[in-house]
Amino acid sequence: MKVNLMHGAGGEVMGELLRVITNLEHNNAGGIGLESLDDGAVIPLNGQNIVFTTDNHVVSPIFFPGGDIGRIAVCGTINDLAMMGGRPIALSCGMVIPEGFEVADLERIVASMDAALGECGASLVTGDTKVLERSALDTIIVNTAGIGVAERVVRDNGLEVGDKVIVSGTIGDHGIAIMAHREGFDFGGQIHSDVAPLWKLVERALAAGDIHAMKDPTRGGFANAINEMARKSGVGVVIEEEALPFRASVRSAAGMLGLDPLEVANEGKVVMGVAPTDAKAVLAALRSHPYGRDAAIVGEVVEGSNVVMRTAIGGERFIEPPVGDPVPRVC
Repeated sequence: MKVNLMHGAGGEVMGELLRVITNLEHNNAGGIGLESLDDGAVIPLNGQNIVFTTDNHVVSPIFFPGGDIGRIAVCGTINDLAMMGGRPIALSCGMVIPEGFEVADLERIVASMDAALGECGASLVTGDTKVLERSALDTIIVNTAGIGVAERVVRDNGLEVGDKVIVSGTIGDHGIAIMAHREGFDFGGQIHSDVAPLWKLVERALAAGDIHAMKDPTRGGFANAINEMARKSGVGVVIEEEALPFRASVRSAAGMLGLDPLEVANEGKVVMGVAPTDAKAVLAALRSHPYGRDAAIVGEVVEGSNVVMRTAIGGERFIEPPVGDPVPRVC
């Protein structure tokens, strides 16, 4: 089978790829096919919930204000586990490295990975490296996979009418940091990536109240995350514009770059649907952690099928999922 994936915008390419692989016939013993294609999977084993996830990382540039490809690789996998309630246990790492890659840069990347692992108590237990000629690859690619254990599994499709929507901090930081750095804008160190491992933050929140759904707003940002959560849950969501937390510098940079910060990735935030009786307790738990000090209740789950934002001037507008990826190669 030959498939042309080299045409159109990024979103069209990904859509074609998903169409192809989800139309394959599956011969798995358990009947689980690629149509699931979620950030993680739960494997029941001897009374425990084993959470498993994997991801490829192609961020460009590989070093950016606030982090690098090593930190983002570890944090991305840890966060995918955490979004399902999984305490991260062990990670693997596969690297594809171009010939002539600087050893000092590789050491810096590995040190970042080690520091991120140390924050949540997980270990890197196995890995692999491949070296390709420079003509075949222009920069390093990192794959990480991880396993964790969840006492109570949380999914992104569990929103219930009446739930409060909480974000754990400011929106759009990572993607704007990447784009500003790419374009050579100097904001005096005010804009940097929020990339962070979130398990310890999520652990506090889970202990504080009943969380029905979680998702990290990576590709497509908050707009994509909240729309996907609402669609999978079969509900609507109302967001209060004035409640959304933004850094002033990120708002300004987004305007200069022509980007909607709602559609720009974070790599150290979580969007939650929380039982209304527990929302204040969960918010306080998030704010008690350094990565959640800017957490806010930003909306409510309602009956319906749309995500609507009540604007600061009293109007309403739809929050639509972005078409394609507004900021490519940010993770």
